Amino acid sequence: MLGLVIMSHRAHLFTLRLAHACREAWAEGYDRKKLTKDVFAGITVGIIAIPLAMALAIASGVAPQYGLYTAIIGGFIVALLGGSRYSVSGPTAAFVVILYPITQQHGLAGLLLASMLAGGILIAMAYARLGRFIEYIPEAVTLGFTGGIAIVLAALGYLGSGYLGSGSLGSE
Repeated sequence: MLGLVIMSHRAHLFTLRLAHACREAWAEGYDRKKLTKDVFAGITVGIIAIPLAMALAIASGVAPQYGLYTAIIGGFIVALLGGSRYSVSGPTAAFVVILYPITQQHGLAGLLLASMLAGGILIAMAYARLGRFIEYIPEAVTLGFTGGIAIVLAALGYLGSGYLGSGSLGSE
C-alpha cells in the first residue's frame, strides 16, 4: 500500500485501460478523413498480415487456418486491450524456431499449452512492471537476436526455396 501511495502520480500505470487508444483518438477529434486513412492502413496491414500468419502457421507445423484464427483473434484482443496507438502487434517469424519443435513433439495441444504459458508469463511480467527494463537492452542485442533468428530460419530451410514449397515444408 505504501508503494502505491508514494507513486500515486503513476497510478494510471497500474490499471487496465480498455480501448484506451480508441478513446484517446476520439478525444483528439477523430474525423471521417482520419477514418478513411485508417481503413486503408488496415487493408494494407491485412494484405500483409493474413498471408504471413498463414505462412507462419505452416512453418510452425500446423494447418494454415490456425494462422488465420490467431491473426483475427489476436487483432481483436490487441484492439480491445491496446494501451497505445503506437504499439505494434502481429505475426512474428522469431517464434517459428521455438514453435515448430513443440508442435512436432507434442502436437496442437502442446502448442496451445506453450502459448497459454507464454501469455501467462507476459501477463505476470506486465503486472510486475518489468516492461520498463527494455530500455536497458542495448540495440546491438536486439539486432543480434533478429539476425540470429534469420540465420536459424535460413539454416533450417524456412527461408528461400524450402519456404516456397520445394523443400521440406512443401512436401507435407
